Amino acid sequence: MPAKGCYFLNEGEEGPDQDALYEKYRLTSQHGPLLLTLLVVAAAACIALVAIAFSSGDPPAHQAVLVTAFLTLAVFVALYVLVYVECLVRWWLWASALLIWACLVTLGYVLVYDSWRKAACVWEQVPYFLFVVFVVYTLLPFSMRAAVVVGVLSSISHLLVLGALAGVFSTPSIHVGLQLLAAAIIFLCGNLTGAFHKHQLQDASRDLFTYTVKCIQIRRKLRIEKRQQENLLLSILPAHISMGMKLTIIERLKEHGDRRYMPDNNFHSLYVRRHQNVSILYADIVGFTRLASDCSPKELVVMLNELFGKFDQIAKANECMRIKILGDCYYCVSGLPVSLPTHARNCVKMGLDMCEAIKQVREATGVDISMRVGIHSGNVLCGVIGLRKWQYDVWSHDVSLANRMEAAGVPGRVHITEATLNHLDKAYEVEDGHGQQRDPYLKEMNIHTYLVIDPRSQQPPPPSQHLPKPKGDAALKMRASVRMTRYLESWGAARPFAHLNHRESVSSTETPVPKGRRPKAIPLRRHRTPDRSASPKGRSEDDSYDDEMLSAIEGLSSTRPCCSKSDDFYTFGSIFLEKGFEREYRLAPIPRARHYFACASLVFACILLVHVLLMPRTAALGVSFGLVACVLGLVLGLCFADEFLRCCPAWAMLRAISERVETHPLLRLSLAILTVGSLLTIAIINLPLSPLPALGAPAGNGTGERTGSSGETAPCALLPYYTCSCILAFIACSVFLRMSLELKVVLLTVALVAYLVFFHISLCSWWDCCGYNLSNLNDTLKPNDTLSSPPACPWSGLRTTISFYLVLFYTTLVMLSRQIDYYCRLDCLWKNKFKKEQEEFETMENVNRLLLENVLPAHVAAHFIGDKLNEDWYHQSYDCVCVMFASVPDFKVFYTECDINKEGLECLRLLNEIIADFDELLLKPKFSSVEKIKTIGSTYMAAAGLSGPSGHENQDLERQHAHVGTTVEFSIALMNKLDGINRHSFNSFRLRVGINHGPVIAGVIGARKPQYDIWGNTVNVASRMESTGELGKIQVTEETCTILQGLGYSCECRGLINVKGKGELRTYFVCTDTAKFQGLGLN
Repeated sequence: MPAKGCYFLNEGEEGPDQDALYEKYRLTSQHGPLLLTLLVVAAAACIALVAIAFSSGDPPAHQAVLVTAFLTLAVFVALYVLVYVECLVRWWLWASALLIWACLVTLGYVLVYDSWRKAACVWEQVPYFLFVVFVVYTLLPFSMRAAVVVGVLSSISHLLVLGALAGVFSTPSIHVGLQLLAAAIIFLCGNLTGAFHKHQLQDASRDLFTYTVKCIQIRRKLRIEKRQQENLLLSILPAHISMGMKLTIIERLKEHGDRRYMPDNNFHSLYVRRHQNVSILYADIVGFTRLASDCSPKELVVMLNELFGKFDQIAKANECMRIKILGDCYYCVSGLPVSLPTHARNCVKMGLDMCEAIKQVREATGVDISMRVGIHSGNVLCGVIGLRKWQYDVWSHDVSLANRMEAAGVPGRVHITEATLNHLDKAYEVEDGHGQQRDPYLKEMNIHTYLVIDPRSQQPPPPSQHLPKPKGDAALKMRASVRMTRYLESWGAARPFAHLNHRESVSSTETPVPKGRRPKAIPLRRHRTPDRSASPKGRSEDDSYDDEMLSAIEGLSSTRPCCSKSDDFYTFGSIFLEKGFEREYRLAPIPRARHYFACASLVFACILLVHVLLMPRTAALGVSFGLVACVLGLVLGLCFADEFLRCCPAWAMLRAISERVETHPLLRLSLAILTVGSLLTIAIINLPLSPLPALGAPAGNGTGERTGSSGETAPCALLPYYTCSCILAFIACSVFLRMSLELKVVLLTVALVAYLVFFHISLCSWWDCCGYNLSNLNDTLKPNDTLSSPPACPWSGLRTTISFYLVLFYTTLVMLSRQIDYYCRLDCLWKNKFKKEQEEFETMENVNRLLLENVLPAHVAAHFIGDKLNEDWYHQSYDCVCVMFASVPDFKVFYTECDINKEGLECLRLLNEIIADFDELLLKPKFSSVEKIKTIGSTYMAAAGLSGPSGHENQDLERQHAHVGTTVEFSIALMNKLDGINRHSFNSFRLRVGINHGPVIAGVIGARKPQYDIWGNTVNVASRMESTGELGKIQVTEETCTILQGLGYSCECRGLINVKGKGELRTYFVCTDTAKFQGLGLN
């Protein structure tokens, strides 16, 4: 098992491993794809700049731009290849991000220098730096803090350069100052919207990562649960029977959901098969009852587990299948489930090995015990009957005869029938067994028996390899049970349910659950401390676990979602293949959708400030912005009404509508279209399309200053700000992250076409405006500066620049929206998968628990599964438990093997109905304290008082007496059930019941087939009460009668009867026809 460690990714727990894995996840799922997107856009932009420079007709004039564009293009292509093949680790990715930012900023300043050197509008590069600021937040793999630093640095540096080039530090100018202020507002808006974008994306990324990890954890839990269930089921039943039962359980759980309803009418199907030519072995430890009376609870459980664990090893070595353990009786079959020609020899060899093992125990410890073995060969019916506490069992006349052979056997010898002898093919020497002299049934049936001679008895004894026998004072001071326990522990038998986490039964790629208390969630990894005892195998299992998690995350987050093959999406485009799921995604609520509208309103405020600072103050400007402000105010009020009107019950209707903004797709979509459409329109609606007198003359001041309202800025200097307004409107459309991708593409495309048309018309009308403005701007430059071209700004160059930036932002935002839409769909997809796998896991968990609770009582099952997963011995002593044996003796007469009843199969079908009806009574709240222990043929064993805490201090006298009354009522209910079955099956079966109460020891024994059982004198006497009782009556001991009379029951004295091992006991019959419900706790 892996070494214990500190788990993370549990509820409320984080650690550096989680952060490292999250960074790895973001690297593969988000940073890589976004960086590839940016590199593609940046490379395309470089190519476009080169094309523009060559198309200008004078490439040498743009030499600096061309050199820088080619260099940055080479850097971008190289980085693209490295990122694409995933050669960059986390720190190198950071370095590459800084390199990309440096290249973009350098290219931007070269463009500014080129514009300034040609005396063109230096303000026309403001959109470029807005692009740099925006991609720093959205596409470069910076943390939020680093992105803010880099974004603010980019903004301030460009503002300082603009101020220096415009001469604001040497010759302050109100006009230039307003332009710088407008540029600062644009950059501020770019930083804020970029930060909002990044924050929303980080939240979505963390959410998706969390659900991804949960989904992988659930998938892993599911495999562990399946493995545990498979091992558990196979430890109870053979595979050929268990699979059908398992499928039935899962179907029932899916139908009803409620685990408590599960057993009702569940296994009325008969899971029994007939097998021919098998050998049945019964073995009993002679002298064990006397030894067990001297044992503590743990000593008894350890002793039984070691003994029967050793017998299981012998059975496995001799190809025998252990069927059941009855107290200190052990029986098995060879030839199941696959027929074996050597079945008789296998059983005889096993019997001899068992006798030899007990002989070694006797010689090593001095304890007087021996083994009595009986074997018979024939046919059996094997399978499971009943609804609860399933135990694989065998039935047939041949099984009964094998049991008789054990009872009539000789201690230390293997007793076989003539049928078994005929299958041995003289493999062993035998002698007459004289079984007819010791058992009347064998004499009546004229069964000839034989005793097998152990070949080892004819050889000289080998040197003793066992522990030395205690001598002298040591032997006197040490109890026999202690000597037995110490010796048997040296055998090292496996503990019950230790195999539930073994990897042998499943694929070698699976990892076992660590020993100790399990976390609420399966750990993703563990903080492993150096452990010298940890095997390389254990460490490799942990590493394989980590590798599996990483590969699952990398498989989830393909860096090329558009082209990667997927079972969930179409090959091109992120549309779900399943139409129903696509509809569910589009109609799903969007948490925090109101924040999109708040961010869009911030963009509107920035556009308004830019227009107020620089644009001509016309009536149309005021009316248009006023209308949009009213629209956005109403939208914001509707979105946040439930936040601000919580204390106003009169506005309940408005609050209800506000809450539906996030949940109702049609309302949300309508408001989004209204908001985005308003912003896209207001950004361009005030662009002048024809010359105006107020704008046709130069500004009234040589330095470009405004004098009241008469000094206006020429359109050439204002067009970059109109461009920035349009770009900000683009960005406002992109902040609606969960809005339909198709709708965003349509809105952006329509807006792009409209903007290009509007700017083309405007520039055609004002082609000569730049000369005036740049002449004025040239006055502000340094006297010693020389211009290499005439003081003119070609309108075609400005139009190309504006179109370039609009197309650049359009392409960037469309690709970014495509990537974000893919993330959102992945988030929805994994939430859906997590939900389905959670349901499947809960079903499997219920099956697992149901299986174990059908082997063990619920409080004992919690000892082995659930949060504890305790692999220690389970043993418990109780001061007062009421034990009941109820048998149908007439069934032995009813059971026949002939062709009419399919060799006894139809008889077992009736027994299955009887036991199943008895099991259904256990579901009644009245009998919640009754625990079924097992069935032995047609005998039903149950006990009351095992579910509560043990110990005298926890079981008061009234509770102990109540258990006795409950057991009597349960016995009466069994009789009534049997009467009902008689009426339907036209039989006359009658129940014979024996009840006793007193101290017992409970425990789980057996590693290969763990079994819960109880032992003690109380159990033995209860069994004798049943076997010596009468049909239709409940026989109890004198002590039990006293308690029942105190509870109001009538009892009839039967007198003294002879009980094997106890001598004469006075017993009583409970008067069932006058049973009263006056017992404490029975009403």
